[in-house]
Amino acid sequence: MNELANQVVVVTGANRGIGKAIAVMFASHGASLALCARSGESLKRVADELQSQGTAVLAQTCDVSAENEVESFFAAVNERFGQVDILVNNAGAFDGGGLDEVSLAAWNNVIGSCLTGTFLCSRAAFRMMKPRRSGRILNIGSISAQRPREGSSPYSAAKFGVWGLTQATALDGRPYGITCSCLHPGNVLVERRIESGKNSDEEPMMQPESIARAALAMVTLPADVNFLEAIVLPRDQAYLGRG
Repeated sequence: MNELANQVVVVTGANRGIGKAIAVMFASHGASLALCARSGESLKRVADELQSQGTAVLAQTCDVSAENEVESFFAAVNERFGQVDILVNNAGAFDGGGLDEVSLAAWNNVIGSCLTGTFLCSRAAFRMMKPRRSGRILNIGSISAQRPREGSSPYSAAKFGVWGLTQATALDGRPYGITCSCLHPGNVLVERRIESGKNSDEEPMMQPESIARAALAMVTLPADVNFLEAIVLPRDQAYLGRG
């Protein structure tokens, strides 16, 4: 149960949903955590919960689409822990509608959170990992990066970009012992779905903990092995037949 002992793990968007589940799962396996999210109040609740269980936690509000905030966050991580062993790029946003209805503000919010944020955080972590010649970056993608649905142009474009960035990062990291992988979830019953009323009554759903278990498996392989891509979805989800 201590596969991540002495490992410093950064998780973005860690205040709820998949990010929170990954933080909790990784803490239970011995990791020290650096957590960020845009919502400071909910992030503090997660950090307090983990600290009460004995986990070393740094929590800082951060909009991952803003370069200065990302740089400030990783400077704090370096000051507190002096290293980053694993980065989980989970932060994101969803917005959509018909292509002719999508506003530029909605587009920029989704691309900024999902894709630009993944780039900025990966760059910052890469710079810390490179001198140590080791590290793992796990990007949370989506099955929308492979089979888009109608009315999802910002999100689908962003997640297609995350998968492309994953491959480019893996290539750039190869000479330095840095791996990069992508985990594509299907339907997950996160707070956004519950709050919107779109839940398991409409489609098969899985719990965030299922994604956390998959993430743990991907980052705890031997250092010379990269689990490049994984798709995790409810057994009954119409993934193969979706349009």
